[in-house]
Amino acid sequence: MKSNLERLAELERAAEIGGGEDRIAKQHEAGKLTARERVELLLDPGSFVELDKLKTHRCADFDMADKRIPGDGVVTGYGRVDGRVVYVFAQDFTVFGGSLSGAFAEKICKVMDLAVKTGAPVIGLNDSGGARIQEGVVSLAGYADIFLRNVMTSGVVPQISAIMGPCAGGAVYSPAITDFIFMVEETSYMFITGPDVIKTVTSEEVSKEDLGGARVHHEVSGVSHFSDPTEASCIARVRQLLSFIPSNNLESPPFRATEDPVDRADASLDTLVPADPAKPYEMRDLIRAIVDDGVFLEVQEQYARNIVCGFARFGGRSAGIVANNPVHLAGCLDIDASVKAARFVRFCDAFNIPLVTLVDVPGFLPGVKQEYGGIIKHGAKLLYAFAEATVPKVTLITRKAYGGAYDVMASKHIRADLNFVYPTAEIAVMGPDGAVNIVYRRELGGAADPVAAKKEYVDQYRELFANPFKAAELGYVDAVIQPRETRARICDALAVLQNKRDETPARKHGNIPL
Repeated sequence: MKSNLERLAELERAAEIGGGEDRIAKQHEAGKLTARERVELLLDPGSFVELDKLKTHRCADFDMADKRIPGDGVVTGYGRVDGRVVYVFAQDFTVFGGSLSGAFAEKICKVMDLAVKTGAPVIGLNDSGGARIQEGVVSLAGYADIFLRNVMTSGVVPQISAIMGPCAGGAVYSPAITDFIFMVEETSYMFITGPDVIKTVTSEEVSKEDLGGARVHHEVSGVSHFSDPTEASCIARVRQLLSFIPSNNLESPPFRATEDPVDRADASLDTLVPADPAKPYEMRDLIRAIVDDGVFLEVQEQYARNIVCGFARFGGRSAGIVANNPVHLAGCLDIDASVKAARFVRFCDAFNIPLVTLVDVPGFLPGVKQEYGGIIKHGAKLLYAFAEATVPKVTLITRKAYGGAYDVMASKHIRADLNFVYPTAEIAVMGPDGAVNIVYRRELGGAADPVAAKKEYVDQYRELFANPFKAAELGYVDAVIQPRETRARICDALAVLQNKRDETPARKHGNIPL
């Protein structure tokens, strides 16, 4: 008869090999790591403490009573990333295809509850065939238990989802509620209904990759925040993201010392923004020139490229950056850009991350498609997010700030704390050309030389209205600064504002225009 120690060793070995060596080999052949290999890559060496390693399902139907594997298809526990505690679950595709059972869900719920109690991030490594059919409604209940915790955990501790394989059907809603979704090119996919169902219902033929692969969700749908070529690079980027964000909503973001001087001046910025307001420039060049060591972690890089969102540091302090990018759609705000930026702003506000907003916006994108798509309500999401945010908010207008988009992009009027502007910036209801066509319509119609007259009126309008000095006179911007001073002014502003406190009226919650 085996001793308990011998029995324990056998059970632990069974848990560690999951579905067996053959299935592990198939996982590797598909270009995928196993659940335990992913956990090892994510966490600091030797820091993982596994929970519920021997837990199994309780289903006795469909001959499942004799098919019990310790761990039941998900590896759960806690460990450290750069010395900070995180909770993790990794779905094991080698065990019943990573399908979710009642026991499987209980394991995930346990680490999520512990994460909230202890104030640590939750990281899910998803690789699952969906609900375990043999358990019926029990598996559906398990998903609902997880969804509830996703919602209750939102804004309390960061939730990160890495899609490392299939994630389909109702299973996609847990990652969708989390703060950030990572995907791996060619080996991960997400969709509500798969290609076979779509073909049956609509007669459309589409591959898994074209329906819900990493490229689609990173460039087209905006579901994914990061896309990486390999699992190793994906997990490395998860670790990088964690370095910018706090462990919970009661902490400040981690400080990281830098040798990059906070008062560093960059003369190249004096010529980065073209004098011609119609000429584009790459806003990312400005960002990398002013942040610590040029390091910028961009979020949703290939989606709604007319706006740039991401994390960087200023004098060691983490900050979220939101910036119009004139290279794409002239930096206009459209539906996708508004939603992308609003979600990012709300994450930063929830987790005490200051916001730096770089403005070069000619307005909201015009067109029937935008109006029919609801640009009014979607644009209002970004306005709502900035106005609601109570974290330190520093805004810099680099060039154009026209119309309602000026108000929306963290203007002084919606509680931005410090607002700077370059001397060549234009702040007005609309661009000079459009304004002149309206204000001087009669004069232009009766002019002997309409072209020359219009030029004169444009110059006059620009002199009187489309410059930063009227806004500065009214106190709508705090300082007109030289571009080379940008890093020094932002670093100083964030240092001054680090103890900022802002109050909002007592309420259950607001009603953001969803």
